[in-house]
Amino acid sequence: MTHLAFDQLRQRADYTHKYNLTTGRHGWLRLTPAYSVKIVEELMDRTHGHLRVFDPFCGTATTALSAAYHGHDAATTDINAFLVWLGQTKTAHYSADTVMQTRNAGVEVLALVKAQIVEPALPPPIHNIERWWLPAALTFLCRLQAAIDKTVPPGTGEGKLLRIAFCRTLIACSNAAFNHQSMSFKDNPQPELDIGTDYAGLFHENVAFVLKGALENPTGEAKVILHDARKLSKLTTEPFDLVVTSPPYANRMSYIRELRPYMYWLRFLVNGRDAGELDWLAIGGTWGVATSRLNDWKPEENAYTSQELEATLARVASPKNANGALLAAYIRKYCVDMAQHFAELRAILAPRARLHYIVGNSTFYGELLSVEKIYVHIMAEMGFTDIEIRPIRKRNSKKELIEFDVSARWQ
Repeated sequence: MTHLAFDQLRQRADYTHKYNLTTGRHGWLRLTPAYSVKIVEELMDRTHGHLRVFDPFCGTATTALSAAYHGHDAATTDINAFLVWLGQTKTAHYSADTVMQTRNAGVEVLALVKAQIVEPALPPPIHNIERWWLPAALTFLCRLQAAIDKTVPPGTGEGKLLRIAFCRTLIACSNAAFNHQSMSFKDNPQPELDIGTDYAGLFHENVAFVLKGALENPTGEAKVILHDARKLSKLTTEPFDLVVTSPPYANRMSYIRELRPYMYWLRFLVNGRDAGELDWLAIGGTWGVATSRLNDWKPEENAYTSQELEATLARVASPKNANGALLAAYIRKYCVDMAQHFAELRAILAPRARLHYIVGNSTFYGELLSVEKIYVHIMAEMGFTDIEIRPIRKRNSKKELIEFDVSARWQ
């Protein structure tokens, strides 16, 4: 295999510069751009004393990990069991002995793969799986997964660390492309790169990368909890002093869609219907059945709304817009869900707690949905004060699409 081809695989493991950092646990596995980590780090750098930090939308545990590295105690929640597993793995403390045992287990795993004495695992039931992986890559991954399963139990520190390295490897071996906001596929995968490719060397490199980060234990503690951000009053916890989060955007980007390869290989998903069901439960979800159910969804009486929102919804739902009514329902449900989230959040906040919500606006049929202003309106209705909007950056080439830090303080 040429150095160029191996470098291409390694870059895909890091999601190139757009999607990853290259050091520490932040770089283990990310689906959000590196600048999001930078924003969180900047906010944490401005903190003083010992705080209790909360992120109601865990994602890849960026906030919880950063808070723990700054010496704070953090908690984060997510409705997705895979993200909870990932967050728990990234924020855990690992001993030098665990790191050494993981390194040895990685060597043993590759020996089993090379000897081909373990029955390969079945490939995950991903639709059109041949689009994802060329034959040699898929064969290697099935053998690698079986060898990991035989060598280390999934619940141990060693098992979790090796499975993080496996996740990085399966993406690096894939035909997935990350040069757009949403994951896509290369138009013309090159079969010649699949012949003689050193996939084992790539896994070995990913194990080393993960173990280097594992030795960087945070000084603070972080808890990652499976929970719905719309039911936070039922969360048993001490009050929080600071909330830093990047909630789902109202842009019809399905996070379940982006997570499919990991969730199928690690057996958090077994079929497409399960993916749609989970996306329906998530705020802003639009994958599979989550879209079709919007046709029948109706908000409860006295659900959140505003004059500005109603005017925007009316324009989006115009008969001249194909699927306008469906997208208007999507926007309404997103706003209702976020209003419920803010209402529930109040129950777990300490007096004078500070909030930072990193969120972007969106457009639908040319109509601007000012999500940041909707957040301000919701926060004001819920009794939050000192509300501010700070533009952070342009999201893409469209000048009207901007990311904001919407901040506020609890009473």
